[in-house]
Amino acid sequence: MTRNILTLVVLSALIVAAALLAQAMGVRLYERIATTMFVSMILVLGLQVFMGNSGILSFAHIGFMGVGAYTSAVLSIPERMKGMALPDLYPVLESVQLSPYATIIIGGLVAALVAAALSYPLMRLSDAAAVITSFALLVVLHTVITHWSAITNGPRTLFGLPEATTLWLACGAALLALLGAMLFKESRTGQLLRASRDDEVAAAAIGVNIVQLRWRAFILAALFAGIGGALWGHFVTSFSPRAFYLKETFLILSMLVIGGANTVTGAVIGTLIVTFSFEALRGLEAGINEAGVMADQVIGLTEIVLALAMIAVLSLRPGGLFPTREIGALLTRNRKSEGRAK
Repeated sequence: MTRNILTLVVLSALIVAAALLAQAMGVRLYERIATTMFVSMILVLGLQVFMGNSGILSFAHIGFMGVGAYTSAVLSIPERMKGMALPDLYPVLESVQLSPYATIIIGGLVAALVAAALSYPLMRLSDAAAVITSFALLVVLHTVITHWSAITNGPRTLFGLPEATTLWLACGAALLALLGAMLFKESRTGQLLRASRDDEVAAAAIGVNIVQLRWRAFILAALFAGIGGALWGHFVTSFSPRAFYLKETFLILSMLVIGGANTVTGAVIGTLIVTFSFEALRGLEAGINEAGVMADQVIGLTEIVLALAMIAVLSLRPGGLFPTREIGALLTRNRKSEGRAK
């Protein structure tokens, strides 16, 4: 218990410190980067809840982010704007205008409901079959979002969302997501799910309902993703279905893989490292192009370096930077080692 509290305190301190640092700099760009990073952290923590505890890679996570973002948008766009933003909207929804703070929660709940309705049969699958079906689910969600013009404005940009997500709202949501991920990990469901991850046959032999456990984790992960998507939507205020597909999936997966999918610490640290690296590489790419160092424009440097970093981590440390132990356990162990040395 002490180790878990220490982990929670250390990771919370890192998150709050990042927010304070961004605010202290007084530069709008840094606040935007930090806000986006906290939204990404919610998504990564959600993915860790399912992938880290079940051991099954899921590509569908970003699809649920889109469900949350569009749900919150439809319910919060001012009535006077809906005629322009969503010309084909169903009449019953035209006069609906709720507080964006309420729709952020509703967006998460709708994403969780969609996950509950679609995913139960998929939870029977393991290994490559589970990965392929999760990718297929992402394709299904993306296709529906792209072509359901009445709700999403089709492939065109949806605009008019009220701006509601601030640096500290995103920071607070990230802290709640951290608490939720830690509580789930130490819950009976989380512990049994990890037991099934380590030995599926043995877990089933003692009566563990693996399908039910995976389903619960998947729904919780979708809730995190839906809330993250809604927060992001009320931060950028306009977006299109392209924001919820492969590029974002790759970024979120790289954060979790580099940090360590099996630990909550890995999810948080991975998000911090990849965000700073991503922004540094984007700055380097822009600097090279502005200086005219190359004859042609440099495009894709950020993605290539991130992909190589992910390959390197998977080759050298397959479990990521924090493969098995949370940071609280590592700090406690070091303290005990120092005590024995004295």
